[in-house]
Amino acid sequence: MPDIELFDHQSSLPLDLARLLETGRYALPMVLETQGPHEAELASLETVEVSFVTDEAIAAVHGQFMNDPTPTDVITFHHGEILISTETAMREATEGGHSSERECALYLIHGLLHLNGHQDSDPAERAAMHARQEEILACVWPV
Repeated sequence: MPDIELFDHQSSLPLDLARLLETGRYALPMVLETQGPHEAELASLETVEVSFVTDEAIAAVHGQFMNDPTPTDVITFHHGEILISTETAMREATEGGHSSERECALYLIHGLLHLNGHQDSDPAERAAMHARQEEILACVWPV
């Protein structure tokens, strides 16, 4: 099972990195239980690196690798890197009525599910992935 490392490259949102790390480590076995229908790299990775970044930083990566220069919530790379925009998390958390850190935990789980073969481009796969991430989030970060 891979280890998870967290890196805070933003200053918009004060993060409890210890709690987010604990959340990721607790969620990891649950993610590994539900391999998606696509190629899964997660079990073979030594480390998953999670970086919390600004909208500007994630938009640059989004533009470079996905030809879409707009901010997004989370980007996952198959080599085990997950980028999470805290500014997007803050906006979405306000709309969802929960904390920004809980939204970041959701994005972390989302990225781990991508690494375990889940995709969200097809509507049916997206619904299944989102249902699973909500189940895991409810276990690891109850409201």
